Amino acid sequence: MGIGQKVRVTSIRDGLSGGVKQLVESGSIGEVKGYRVLDGANVGVVVKFNDDFSTWFFEEEVEPASGGRFRR
Repeated sequence: MGIGQKVRVTSIRDGLSGGVKQLVESGSIGEVKGYRVLDGANVGVVVKFNDDFSTWFFEEEVEPASGGRFRR
């Protein structure tokens, strides 16, 4: 997925904090702002939402907001 791509959070691998849970349940759309190296095998994406809140997600936890395929 590319920086600037609009995404929707579809699931959370680990527990949810209050703010992130609300974003997932409401179907909020965010924008990929960057990447986060998690370990030797995984890369996460940093997503910024309209309210200036940003956090990272595993790649499998988000999908393109337009329903298309991820750009690589």
